[in-house]
Amino acid sequence: MDADAPTLRALLARRDLRLSLAGDDPGPQALDRAIRWVHSSDLADPTPFLSEGLVLLTTGTQFPQGDGASEVYRAYVRRLAARGVVGLGFGTEVVRDGIPPALVDACRDERMPLFEVPYRTPFIAVARANAEAIAADAYARRSWALAAQRAIALAALRPDGLGATVAELAKQLDTWVGMFDAAGELAREHPAGALDAETAAALQREVTGVLHRGARAGSSLHLGDTPFTLQTLGRGGHLRGVIAIAAGDLDQEGRVVVTAVIAMAGLALEQQQGLGRARSALRAGLVQSLLSGDPGLARRTSRELWGPLPAAPVVVAVTDAAAARVDGIAELLELWADERRGALFFGRGDDGLVLVVPADDPSAIHDLVDRFDVRVGLSDPAGYDAFAAAVGQARVARDRGTGAITAFAQVARAGVLSALTEDARALARAELAPLYDHDSAQGTHLLDTLQVWLDADCSHEATAQSLGVHRHTVRTRLALIERVLGRDLASFATRAELWAALRALDGPVG
Repeated sequence: MDADAPTLRALLARRDLRLSLAGDDPGPQALDRAIRWVHSSDLADPTPFLSEGLVLLTTGTQFPQGDGASEVYRAYVRRLAARGVVGLGFGTEVVRDGIPPALVDACRDERMPLFEVPYRTPFIAVARANAEAIAADAYARRSWALAAQRAIALAALRPDGLGATVAELAKQLDTWVGMFDAAGELAREHPAGALDAETAAALQREVTGVLHRGARAGSSLHLGDTPFTLQTLGRGGHLRGVIAIAAGDLDQEGRVVVTAVIAMAGLALEQQQGLGRARSALRAGLVQSLLSGDPGLARRTSRELWGPLPAAPVVVAVTDAAAARVDGIAELLELWADERRGALFFGRGDDGLVLVVPADDPSAIHDLVDRFDVRVGLSDPAGYDAFAAAVGQARVARDRGTGAITAFAQVARAGVLSALTEDARALARAELAPLYDHDSAQGTHLLDTLQVWLDADCSHEATAQSLGVHRHTVRTRLALIERVLGRDLASFATRAELWAALRALDGPVG
């Protein structure tokens, strides 16, 4: 600790004050507590007029003379300790010769530092010495803050400005500092690997939660015995990352230095965002090139910038990620694409992110779903000459799937009619409503007869057996259906349309 810092140890070290510790040494923690001020009082109970972190000076006129006063001393010291007084100075040779032994015992029991102030040292000199230490400490902190900001500004000019800024902040604060990107990945840290695996994983979960909330804020937390301060980067709703500092509440100068880092990091990230938008636009253009059936341009461009496209056959995935979250997902995918060169390509499509992975290694898709709350549709394995069809399959699987990942093969097994929309059901209700109305008004069974007849491949005999009526009754009902609907049941198109209408409703009309 700095010898000039405003602590009791520093105050006792001032030779000009001639102060001396009385009784047993209370220990380093007691002597190294910061002194906010020095006050003097001879009141029996001065605590209503004291604040926490003070050193109290007294001449002892409030204490009774003679034996039997030990409990008075104990109660007095207990009140001071409960109020947060950090030390007691006793002025000798003013009222008493030396320090009363009962006061020494009471301070020892309460671990209250007690020191003697000799007659030739006025109380005002002790108070002035502490005030000078406070002023010197404040000046030193302001000077440190200015020097730290200059060092950080110079670090920001280095080739890896963000990494150098993080390292310089860690050096200035003498602690671990990490910068997480918009996807919640630890992008830079100093010193590297200083956090154990469990703490690092817990911190990443906290950072991911902050980013998902999307609100610009600062927060403090404890992970085990380690305090952390988190500061978001970017605007609310468009967070660009989080700076994590392995420290609790910082003083004003420390907050000023961190604020400077946040401002510079935010500016650097905004500049990177501009490059990111250009990169995103290029990727989107390559997706359109693949959709057009000409993968040559995409292959050449990808090879130069990110490595080769995944080898065919490939699986195409389409996400339902909201626009507000696409940036964070894209940042993580950029990292993965760099790590898995040739095993992942992605870009924005018309209605979501399009991912391309080898058909035999879809691990990137599963990792994405595990990391983000998104739904993904997967195409069947395909070559790049069928890329547009694969995107269409992935989009259908995404829109019709109920789980996190839905393969087109799962959707295809449900058949074409399972894809009918609510519009188709509305049309089906309108188509069959005349039969329903007739059955309700006349007590006929036209709708049931039509259903059974179509399911029996339009066989009158099979329909009659199924309904338990004569085949002539079936003929009569079918003729009435034609009149009610105004449609010719001999037409295959009419039969197909009515059958599809019944399947679309899959229940009573009404």
